[in-house]
Formats: sequence, structure tokens, C-alpha cells
Amino acid sequence: MTPRFDAIGLVVSDMAAAVTFYRRLGFAFGEGAEVLPHAEVELPGGLRLLLDTEETVRSFYPGWQPPSGNNRAALALRCASPAEVDAFYEDLVGAGYHGELKPWDAFWGQRYAVVHDPDGNGVDLFADLSTGQ
Repeated sequence: MTPRFDAIGLVVSDMAAAVTFYRRLGFAFGEGAEVLPHAEVELPGGLRLLLDTEETVRSFYPGWQPPSGNNRAALALRCASPAEVDAFYEDLVGAGYHGELKPWDAFWGQRYAVVHDPDGNGVDLFADLSTGQ
């Protein structure tokens, strides 16, 4: 038997803030997820996104401390079009989230932008330029 990639886990400092952010991007967290110490949602293709509070991680890993310095993980979300990259970026920044990299036409053929979730994790928004504006 071979292990199979099943989930992406993020440690969050504020579950309600994280769930609100990811719901805004279309992640269908269940009702009440914002008050749980662990929340998860199934993603297209069967992968799952897991969120655990810092307190939850400390409960099974004594002495754990959040990483310091630059973000160490990023999620990349494909958008349907370059215009959708712009729209999601503007929506999130307008809602008060940190826009790390404004939308731009990258030399590798994608419209690309980066926002940070409430814990500073990068969320890359991209679409193939060939899908039109």
C-alpha cells in the first residue's frame, strides 16, 4: 500500500476569521465551523482543507510555536478568467485582507495575484491569460 495525498492542513490563530476568509473564496465549510477547534472541507477532486487552531495543535504537540518570518505555505486557486482574478483580489482587499501582490500578467502566461489569509498564509489567485479578460 502506498500513502495517498489526502489533505492540506493549516494552523490558524482565529478559526472564525479563517473560515470567513475561505468561505469568501467559495470553500463550503459547514455551519458552525467557525467555533470549532478543527474544521475541514472537501475540495474538488477529493482533497480536503483542514484548519486547526493553535490551541488544538499545542494540545497534541506540547511546546509547538507558530512559525515566524515569511509565510511558509501557499494555496493556489485557479480562477475561470483573468477578470475573475481581478474581481476576487479586489473583493478580498476591499474586505480588509492583505493584498501581497496586485494582479499582473505574468511572463509564464497567467494573470496572477497573491492575498494573505488572516494568518499571513499566501493564497495565489491565477488564470490562464488565454481565457481572455
